[in-house]
Amino acid sequence: MHRLNWDDLQFVLAVVEAGSVAGASRQMGVNHATVLRRIAAFEESVGTQVFDRTPRGYVLRPDRLRLIAAAREVGQAVQSVHQLAQGLDAPLAGHVRVTSTDTLCQSLLPEILADLRQSAGELRLSLISTNSHLNLSRLEAELTLRPAPVLPEGLVGESPVSMAFAAYVAPGCNNAGWLGFDGAMRRSRPWAWLEPQLEPGAAIGSADSFLVLREMVAQGLGRALLPCFIARNDPRLVRLDVGLPPETATPIWVACHEELADVPRLIRVRGLLCQALRDRAAQLGP
Repeated sequence: MHRLNWDDLQFVLAVVEAGSVAGASRQMGVNHATVLRRIAAFEESVGTQVFDRTPRGYVLRPDRLRLIAAAREVGQAVQSVHQLAQGLDAPLAGHVRVTSTDTLCQSLLPEILADLRQSAGELRLSLISTNSHLNLSRLEAELTLRPAPVLPEGLVGESPVSMAFAAYVAPGCNNAGWLGFDGAMRRSRPWAWLEPQLEPGAAIGSADSFLVLREMVAQGLGRALLPCFIARNDPRLVRLDVGLPPETATPIWVACHEELADVPRLIRVRGLLCQALRDRAAQLGP
């Protein structure tokens, strides 16, 4: 293995961050060929291939997650050296991609990010809103903040709070039929409680998003089980007592790929997100 060149490493990280060679060339202010040359130089220096060359472009190999995580730690360390040399404390900084559901991305996480800016102003978090699970082994995101009964295999994390549910309906529509769940929401605890109580095909409509279900309920299209925190203060909705058991409350996990579980920067960010959720336990409760 040859001596590592930090300049080459920056180009590798730029491709990972931008998602493409073209995006990295724009980010770094150089041409396409320069990015390719720098990547080749880095791969030669470490003696291994970092990216798969595919018809879709350069794609990070799944077994290179720890290498990229270590490279980001090097970047943070370089920045810390500069700050310490100037007599400044090294704050938590850098770029972290967080994936979560549309419900949490729109109704909770922006508030949390605003608070984090007060304690970690140099930390840059990107929210990726999707109700399906991204492939963290491809670094589509580094952290996930997601409601689920259990974590999928290959992820590690903790669940500091649970998200409570209740039944809601538009005023005057108490006898309306049930709206069902689609997509990943069909694996949720509320649906596991409701589905056995419905005749096949009895749901009069459905959605794969709690935010969409809320709007359907508000328009009088039916009643639905919704997270309490997005429904309790909506004047268009009325809460129903349907005997929903407390066990339908769903843990919210803050997790990452198991290969990245011991990365110091991600450990710190996970801790901040967990504490932010604990601070909002009452908001997420019944």
